[in-house]
Amino acid sequence: MQNNPFTAKWSAQGHTLCLGHWIIHYQGLPLSLPDSKAENDMDTRGNFSYLFPDEDDFVEGTAEDDWIVANVDWLAEVFEQYQIPLDEPHLRWFYRAVNAADWRCGSCGGCI
Repeated sequence: MQNNPFTAKWSAQGHTLCLGHWIIHYQGLPLSLPDSKAENDMDTRGNFSYLFPDEDDFVEGTAEDDWIVANVDWLAEVFEQYQIPLDEPHLRWFYRAVNAADWRCGSCGGCI
């Protein structure tokens, strides 16, 4: 597979993760997400524990294949709006970009 054409970043850092929003680009073009997704975690699979980041007991979220199936409706609308091919490689690239920047409420330790 070629390099991922998507980049994803969560705008908040440190102890204010819950106050952020997604900054996602496709080949440098900024994308707008539906309101229900723009300011929430993406529920991708990973360990988001502040205290136990290396322990498998804290892995949560939806695996790539299941996540794509569960989210394809809103992704199709976004992809159509920005003329992004709606194919398996692009869906996987999107997941992998957001997965690398995903977070969970409490994963920063700010609420503890």
